[in-house]
Amino acid sequence: MATTEKRTKSEIEAAKIAASLRARNCVLWVQTQEEARVEPYLFEAAGSVNFLARTWDVAQGVAEIDGTLVGNIGSPDPAATLDAIRDRAKNSGNRGVWIMRDLPAWLKGPPGATVLRQLRNLARSLPAAEPQNAQALIVISPDGEIPPELANHVTVIEWPLPDRTEIGELLDTAEESSEKIEKSVNGNREAVIDAAIGLSGEEAYSCFAQSLVLHRKVVPTVVAAEKRRIIAREKVLEWFDPLPGGLGTVGGLEALKSWLMSRVTAYSPKARAYGLPAPRGIVLVGMSGCGKSMTAKAIATAFGVPLLRLDLGALKSEFVGKSEATLRRALRVIEAIGRCVVWIDEIEKALQGAIAGSADGGVSADQLGTVLNWMQERAGEAFVVCTANDVSAMPPELLRKGRFDDVFFVDLPTATERQAVLKSALRTHNRHELKIDVAKVTMQCKDFTGAEIATLVPDALYRAFNDGGRDITTADLLAAAKTVVPLAVTAAKKVDDLRAWGKANARPASVPEDQVVLGKKRMIEVD
Repeated sequence: MATTEKRTKSEIEAAKIAASLRARNCVLWVQTQEEARVEPYLFEAAGSVNFLARTWDVAQGVAEIDGTLVGNIGSPDPAATLDAIRDRAKNSGNRGVWIMRDLPAWLKGPPGATVLRQLRNLARSLPAAEPQNAQALIVISPDGEIPPELANHVTVIEWPLPDRTEIGELLDTAEESSEKIEKSVNGNREAVIDAAIGLSGEEAYSCFAQSLVLHRKVVPTVVAAEKRRIIAREKVLEWFDPLPGGLGTVGGLEALKSWLMSRVTAYSPKARAYGLPAPRGIVLVGMSGCGKSMTAKAIATAFGVPLLRLDLGALKSEFVGKSEATLRRALRVIEAIGRCVVWIDEIEKALQGAIAGSADGGVSADQLGTVLNWMQERAGEAFVVCTANDVSAMPPELLRKGRFDDVFFVDLPTATERQAVLKSALRTHNRHELKIDVAKVTMQCKDFTGAEIATLVPDALYRAFNDGGRDITTADLLAAAKTVVPLAVTAAKKVDDLRAWGKANARPASVPEDQVVLGKKRMIEVD
């Protein structure tokens, strides 16, 4: 096998299986939907520790590695094959590994009771066989649903999806098999591989082949479209299109933007070669309507990666254990996707039962434990953006350094930011060329959130349209502002408490108003 430094994820798993065989772990359960891609690694692992590997399936029975049928051992009947394995463990003189392709289907329900008992008996008896007669089973299963009777008898291995090296090899194979194509080179090759991370080997190769037929080269967008289809199929995450314009559409928050742009370089091939670690994520705390969710969407555009929304509340189930299993499946999909932005909106509402107590049977507490463990141990390149409106309901351990890069407080917009928000709203409604006294309007919006300022434009449009369809004026916007009772007034106590917390526990997302006049250089230095 390859050296440790150069081994792929699949080669590492194959080495683990070889070690398990040496340790006489006699029943291994490999979770994968990629039977054809994984089996060569299993053959290699068996051969490396002097075990002869054979396969079994319900259609043809036992076969050698090259596909030659072995008629004198077992049969398509799983019970007969397990009996044959038991007998060979007594006096065959050959060490064997039996790769069982279809066995999980024969272990379910009353009809599978006999086969299940045979497998349990083998799990107990095979470790006692003489070394020269050692036998082991590797069960290939498309899911991780192991019969509870086998829980203490099997070693479970969740086979990883292909990593960058394996995806690159599949890309080379697809391009070499296609005539008159334009090979993916340099930055485009890296973009193709980035887009394919998270796909199975078969899915990636199929995408490459399809793109070669349609475009005579492998196009990253074709591959990314397949990844989106997979997210929809899994039904545990929601895929969002990147926000057009990216961070440029977010008014203000210059300190946060500066911090984010300094992390964009971490996603370049040069940064990967340098060994620069990928940023882990941020928490955005602030009042509703101040741009937290919009910023999360804009980050994906700035980073040039997919945006996935993880709704913890939607993953909860009334069945014990199902919520945690669904959440773990969502996290596995995120890890498989690779580089992406994961947006968890209003996380305190989904997890508040973990600290306040709730009638959900401990589901919130279990979800919190799963999320915390994943945030701490994850090795993927997902950038997690959590937004929160009420820090009093947030588990304090969630905010600890190491799980996120930083915590930012998004306050009510400053005077400069209020103007930026209004200008952005006018641009959104194609009214940015009108002669509007933006400064005058925003002077009347001192305690407004960004969302409250942005709503002035459509309100003014309704007024102008009903007045003969004319263009909006400064007076229309001022009239609209007079009708707004801002959140800072209706929830003054909550706003004051949140500001006090933000001042003591988080970095400001905005540049202080008295520093804006010093120019862009000073704003960047705030970081």
